[in-house]
Amino acid sequence: MSDTPADTPPSGEPSTDRDPGRETGRARGLNTDVMQWVSALAAIVGLLIVASPFVYEGVTDTAYWNNTLVGTGIFVLAGYNFYRMTRDQLASVAAASLAVLLGLWIVVSPFAIDMGSDALATSTTVAGIAVVALSGYNAYANSRAETPERAGTRA
Repeated sequence: MSDTPADTPPSGEPSTDRDPGRETGRARGLNTDVMQWVSALAAIVGLLIVASPFVYEGVTDTAYWNNTLVGTGIFVLAGYNFYRMTRDQLASVAAASLAVLLGLWIVVSPFAIDMGSDALATSTTVAGIAVVALSGYNAYANSRAETPERAGTRA
């Protein structure tokens, strides 16, 4: 009869078959379930940006194309991160960072281009702030998460 725990192979090193963090939706200090929903919310806000020119009257062609193209980009980037997290991977920091940049443009765009509607300008700005906050948090949290590859390189 052996004194070693059941999870320890005969070599004495801990088994890598089970990852207790993965069972609870955590990836080494990052709650992937929460981060998955953060990405989903950012994607939904991207869809709201796409839909906004169709809701308000008097929208200019420039505002229409701006919100449609940039909102679609935010939706795709945030959706990509959502997809990655459903596959038990960390979100792409580059994709989240690009979504932050697009969100910053959406915040500034009502001041740079004629929206044709004050309501559209306000909703665009508020949606942009939401995208910047959600995607910025996603990029920050995922860049700080420890992965097996990074765990040994941190000083």
